[in-house]
Amino acid sequence: MSNPTKQEIVDSVPQRGFFGHPRGLFTLFFTEFWERFSYYGMRAILIYYMYYEVSKGGLGLDQTMATAIMSIYGSLVYMSGIIGGWLADRVFGPSRSVFYGGILIMLGHIVLAFPGGASMLFTSMALIVLGTGLLKPNVSTIVGEMYSEEDARRDSGFSIFYMGINLGGFIAPLIVGTVGTEYNFHLGFGLAAIGMLIGLIVFMLTRKKSLGLAGRIVPNPMDKDERRKVTKLLIIGAIVVAVLLAAAITFGWLTLESFVLVVAVLGVLIPICYFVVMYRSPKTNDVERSRLTAYIPLFIAAVMFWSIQEQTSTVLALFADQRTQLQWMGITISPAWFQSLNPLFIIILAPVFAWFWMKLGDRQPTIPRKFAIGILFAGLSFLVILLPVYFSGDKELVSPLWLVLSYFIIVIGELCLSPVGLSATTKLAPAAFSAQTMSLWFLSNAAAQAINAVLTTLYSKDTELLYFGTIGGVSIVLGIILFLMGPKIQGYMKGIK
Repeated sequence: MSNPTKQEIVDSVPQRGFFGHPRGLFTLFFTEFWERFSYYGMRAILIYYMYYEVSKGGLGLDQTMATAIMSIYGSLVYMSGIIGGWLADRVFGPSRSVFYGGILIMLGHIVLAFPGGASMLFTSMALIVLGTGLLKPNVSTIVGEMYSEEDARRDSGFSIFYMGINLGGFIAPLIVGTVGTEYNFHLGFGLAAIGMLIGLIVFMLTRKKSLGLAGRIVPNPMDKDERRKVTKLLIIGAIVVAVLLAAAITFGWLTLESFVLVVAVLGVLIPICYFVVMYRSPKTNDVERSRLTAYIPLFIAAVMFWSIQEQTSTVLALFADQRTQLQWMGITISPAWFQSLNPLFIIILAPVFAWFWMKLGDRQPTIPRKFAIGILFAGLSFLVILLPVYFSGDKELVSPLWLVLSYFIIVIGELCLSPVGLSATTKLAPAAFSAQTMSLWFLSNAAAQAINAVLTTLYSKDTELLYFGTIGGVSIVLGIILFLMGPKIQGYMKGIK
């Protein structure tokens, strides 16, 4: 029996029930809200849990290694989306992938809710990486399946959904961060698990009546022969990995440092392989090759941007904890609270930017120049941190307003680059590789955090000026070069505006 058509899937979804949108948007909004609550809640306290002394409830890991682990964790989360997308397309379908992903994420948080050593930490991370890979890309796919391509509500629906992501990301550090840093880390991780559980309950209780066929169809299921081939390859792959692990353990090659290095290299190599395969494919025509050429400098700019933006949970988290006045105007500030600033500013500024681009119309900057503006602001956000460090030295604590300003500036950059990057990816993608090119866009974040795994180890109190100044300066120089190259890159886009 053939799969239903796109229109049949749309017709199966109740089209009214959530602010004039399909009823299923309520299900997906709250599922993603609670998933982001659990993810950002854990992320807000994870680095502190790793390097705080055992007497303070932490693991007592080396601070430098903690930032590297945090970056590798973030990189693997984005890499896992490729596996999650493939499993949804060929095996489970998006809806079951979201459900299984949510269970794995919840189990990951439960593991950390109980006291344990580094082995429990890595078990938890593995579960959350796999779970997020299954859930994150596929919940967005289901949102798209509820609307026909001509439905004028489509963009608005994604905006409402995006608001759920940021509301969860805003609230989580305030609640989980406070409980984790002020009372008990394991209690904080337990709250993150409860958040994911609530999301799963909402999804299970409402999906049948609200989502119809959306997410329930396996788009490209494997036949028996393919299943046999894939099963055989998986068994061979598992044996090879087991042998390599056994050899690495026997000869002492498998260390935390070597694992960080391997993932960092993979984070850079995988996107390069994607580009080479798409560019050389006979399914890619000359116009599409030209557009891929234009996409390369945009991808590099995105890696530069995400490298700085993702340091909010590593280097800037350390800065918030160790270099910032946390007793301010009679208020005791948890260092985890700063993690709420990014989603808060996005909620406030996203409508402003949407209105601003509409107002400019044809006068708005081109795609390459929007990217250039994005990484200029990213570099500026690091140079802002440089100022209090320069004037106060490494002995005095700095006002928290400097961190607030830094977060505000980088959100301006994010709103110039991130939504534009998603749109540009859909426009510049070769027809035969449209889904894989979207995976490539998310790999820009994976590559950035893989690079950060090595880069952040260079940060310390003694290197603050050099660290913030060099990275901020490189980003600004790259932004200026990209801005000047804008017309040339635009020419390679072959009609895409």
